[in-house]
Amino acid sequence: MILASSSPRRQELLQQIGIKFEVIPSDCEEIMDADISPEDLVMGNALKKARDVACKSFYRDVVLGADTVVAIDKKIFGKPASEEEAKEMLLTLAGCSHDVYTGIALVINDKEYCDYSKTTVKFTKMSEKEILDYIATGEPLDKAGAYGIQGKAAQYVEEIRGCYFNIVGLPLALLKRMVNEAGIELK
Repeated sequence: MILASSSPRRQELLQQIGIKFEVIPSDCEEIMDADISPEDLVMGNALKKARDVACKSFYRDVVLGADTVVAIDKKIFGKPASEEEAKEMLLTLAGCSHDVYTGIALVINDKEYCDYSKTTVKFTKMSEKEILDYIATGEPLDKAGAYGIQGKAAQYVEEIRGCYFNIVGLPLALLKRMVNEAGIELK
């Protein structure tokens, strides 16, 4: 398998379940369009990344692409571009429920498989000082919605409905189902 992502979290999850893989990050530009539903957005970006890397590997391997966004009240949050943007995201999420969407795409020769997972997360209230202290750790700057549930932000997560691994960036049960549907065996 080729992972079309340089995400250390996705790499750790694949290692956790014993899948051997090579990392070839896609260099295509992600789409961020408020007129596209979160589901279609993450599936479109995941497929775009997988296709990009599949072309480079001459379609000889199984290529996995993934994309994650956070959405609240129809507003989509990707990775923050700055500390100020991270602060605005976290101020919006604090004390509220939001949805995390991850799209997964598999490209295998001339076949493509694409689906998504949705998980609802409820945050506790956060003071502005707590938000600024969290941003100062640097953790939120490379994560959709400006937080990593597997890190320091875990202390602000009050409730989860759905797949935990989806929030981390790779819903493993969905991946397993898609691999089975594709009729491939990964080791």
